[in-house]
Amino acid sequence: MMPAASLYVGQTVHQRLAPRPHRFSYGVFQLLLDIDRLDQAFAGLRLIRKGRFGVFAFAERDHGARVDGPLRPWVETQLAAAGVAASAARIRLLCFPRILGFVFNPLSIFFVEASDGRLEAVIYEVNNTFGQTHAYVVPAGGGASERQRADKAFYVSPFFRVEGEYAFHLDAPIERFRLTIVKRIGGQADFTASLCARRQALTDGRLLSLSFTMPLMSLKVVAAIHWEAFRLWIKGTPVRARPAGPRAGFSAGRADPAP
Repeated sequence: MMPAASLYVGQTVHQRLAPRPHRFSYGVFQLLLDIDRLDQAFAGLRLIRKGRFGVFAFAERDHGARVDGPLRPWVETQLAAAGVAASAARIRLLCFPRILGFVFNPLSIFFVEASDGRLEAVIYEVNNTFGQTHAYVVPAGGGASERQRADKAFYVSPFFRVEGEYAFHLDAPIERFRLTIVKRIGGQADFTASLCARRQALTDGRLLSLSFTMPLMSLKVVAAIHWEAFRLWIKGTPVRARPAGPRAGFSAGRADPAP
């Protein structure tokens, strides 16, 4: 049986290709959690807690419907709304932990799996710094590597319009996890993001080490977003107004059979 919780430690890289080239990268660590086994996930650990303030913590209200309580009903509702048939025998969530009570997840990923571990669907939960969130619900073909697409339907950055599509290339999280996202407009890529991370055991010792090597990571992620936005503005990159929209949105994606 897969562990109820693991750490994934690695690096994310963002690259803007047009009209002003821009690139940055930083180290990150994330939790991979079986959402039905959260009590087991944190059993015996002192540095991380479920739903309570601590050095590290995980709260279900940071995801999905943003309420206290199980995440499974929200996931099942999104799958049904997207018309994705899935047994959802296991649902795992990859996300940042709270650190001293604070967290911001630019992207959280729900892996919907069959009882034999085959990937049935992926929910890419995207958050912007304006308090809005959007779920891209995409079917999967059950392979170790998936290619998927979704039309961009959510305002993330003031430097991009809500247009074009995302192409996702994802390797399911086992010993390593890899994700590449390419945004295209009219077939031309203008932005890419990637995450490459390696699985590690979730232990107090490892969390303590990460608290020194990547201190206040969630706060640094938010600071990096604003700093890189400032750098883009200095380069003369046009700013796009944020369109009116709901606090929470949803759209369905599609599997991509392309090699």
